[in-house]
Amino acid sequence: MAKIATVIHDLFEDSEFTSPKAALEAAGHEVVTIGLEAGSEVVGKKGEAKVIIDHGINEAKPEDYDALLIPGGYSPDKLRANDQMLDFTRHFSNAEKPIFSICHAPQLLVNADVLRGKDITSVKQVAVDVKNAGANFIDQAVVIDPSGLISSRTPDDLPEFNQAIVAALK
Repeated sequence: MAKIATVIHDLFEDSEFTSPKAALEAAGHEVVTIGLEAGSEVVGKKGEAKVIIDHGINEAKPEDYDALLIPGGYSPDKLRANDQMLDFTRHFSNAEKPIFSICHAPQLLVNADVLRGKDITSVKQVAVDVKNAGANFIDQAVVIDPSGLISSRTPDDLPEFNQAIVAALK
């Protein structure tokens, strides 16, 4: 069983958190939410999902987790302004632990400066950002980089994304 850190803030894309979380938990893994403040509530941009933050970034230790999940929506843009969140994210890349990125999630990876030379996909609006960060943008449902980075474009890709992230933890 793996322990997955999910970095999340207000206006995340509801299904890009709830669907991977359900798939990971169904496979026996533990999903923990990391936000700016423990105990605070964050709400999805569609208002369908509300999440209580398990641990604030000031107390979260990346070495306690086996993988990182970054849902899309506006959440990654809000998180990338926080230096502690960037350091937390860098740990997973530097240790080559799995990173699961969907939709706008690469915005956090861009600011953490961990994409150079990696294969990735994202929502089209973020493609220029990932290219400028030195990544190889590939427009397909799921892209799996040898470093452990697994990415998808939009909620339409969730079935393939969920299958890939669960398989990566076997």
